[in-house]
Amino acid sequence: MIPLSRILRMNETIIITRQVQRALSSQTDGEVRIAQILREKFPQAASLKVVDISGGCGAMYEIHIESDEFKGKRTVQQHQLVNQALKDEIQAMHGLRIFTDVPRK
Repeated sequence: MIPLSRILRMNETIIITRQVQRALSSQTDGEVRIAQILREKFPQAASLKVVDISGGCGAMYEIHIESDEFKGKRTVQQHQLVNQALKDEIQAMHGLRIFTDVPRK
């Protein structure tokens, strides 16, 4: 069986919903905090996944978010919106991977 984190790297279009994510693993405090900020900033988000990819120390995160709020915006503009929402948290990070998309209907 291929680990879930491996699947996400091989195919970036796979999005895990919040319900599935909770069933697979417990979240770190940093993941919970970042997810809460993003849910407040993007209330229309169809899916959101925040993963601490630094081994649990909070130095690097990977974010997957699908939201109608990204409709009509270029990828760089979508990423700027996420960066702006997390501007205070980013100061303490070494890196951040962002994957954004508009939900397909």
